[in-house]
Amino acid sequence: MAPLTLAVDANNSSGFSSESNKKMQNLQLQPKKFFASVNALEEKPFDFLRVLFEGVIAGGTAGVVVETALYPIDTIKTRLQAARGGGQIILKGLYSGLAGNLAGVLPASAVFVGVYEPAKQKLLRALPENLSAVAHLTAGALGGIAASFIRVPTEVVKQRMQTGQFNAAPNAVRMIVSKEGFKGLYAGYGSFLLRDLPFDAIQFCIYEQLRIGYKLAAKRDLNDPENAMIGAFAGALTGAITTPLDVIKTRLMIQGSANQYKGIFDCVQTIVRDEGPSALLKGIGPRVMWIGIGGSIFFGVLERTKQFLEQKRPENRGDSKSE
Repeated sequence: MAPLTLAVDANNSSGFSSESNKKMQNLQLQPKKFFASVNALEEKPFDFLRVLFEGVIAGGTAGVVVETALYPIDTIKTRLQAARGGGQIILKGLYSGLAGNLAGVLPASAVFVGVYEPAKQKLLRALPENLSAVAHLTAGALGGIAASFIRVPTEVVKQRMQTGQFNAAPNAVRMIVSKEGFKGLYAGYGSFLLRDLPFDAIQFCIYEQLRIGYKLAAKRDLNDPENAMIGAFAGALTGAITTPLDVIKTRLMIQGSANQYKGIFDCVQTIVRDEGPSALLKGIGPRVMWIGIGGSIFFGVLERTKQFLEQKRPENRGDSKSE
């Protein structure tokens, strides 16, 4: 079937301007966009240092707030995953290790967002408009890799304390290094990357794409509750998908010098053989709730802090004074 065409009487064609014809041709030639997109060319010139600084401040603030608020749920999730067979979990000391964990969460969150924001903006400018999802996925993975060097030792110490192996973070670090060497602080590093790189990439991609799509549909900027709602959805969905990876990471990190598992694949085989496939979903309830609520808090605080810092820029302060 031949494509439909618009027939116009040649005698009346003067009623159409050449400018209108060009617009119609441009509309016909525009490619379909399979992902939400935003025109990076309309944004202000890229200031790497400013974006880096604001990302570090916003990321550190959001990370500390969400970690403090939801630490007890994370502790319960860790104890559920660490329990073998029908073991019971202890509900005391749910804030065990919080202070030491915050000492790692603050710089890790700051580094993650500090890398993510500049990488995202650079990639959005470099890639075609309909590949914004690729920019978000890649930036999330880069941020995860950069933050992993701080996150993993923090996670190892935190989870050893949550499971009652140590009472204080300094003692935990000293004992781990003395018994297992410095590499003990990076126990389960491979499984951590296996979980966190997909998690970071998927969560931030879902969040950013939903925000762009929502803004295009609403034709306005999002408010705080809307940012929080989108963050909660992105966090809960990604948390559920990556639960098996989280269980594997937890088992490898807390095994200590016993070396019960020889690696990621041995860990999976041992868990499935001894406890059944359902053990790979241990703690999915607290994990989804924790990351869902955490996503709403993290992204809500992140966007609010970014807006606050943007308003404090010298050029914006000058505009507000002149008004």
